[in-house]
Amino acid sequence: MHEQGRSVTWFAVQLCCTRPNVYKIFHKENIDIHLLWRISCILQHDFFQDLSDSIPTNSHSE
Repeated sequence: MHEQGRSVTWFAVQLCCTRPNVYKIFHKENIDIHLLWRISCILQHDFFQDLSDSIPTNSHSE
């Protein structure tokens, strides 16, 4: 969000919630898939790909 020069207020409007709720989202350890999808669409960034890329892969076939 900051890399795009977006404010918390802008993000809250896009997400249809209040600034305090945005800060609550920022501090959550987990969010649901639908919320992550909405955030990905708003920020035009594929957070699902980021998560997928962070999964360790086993290079050995069993």
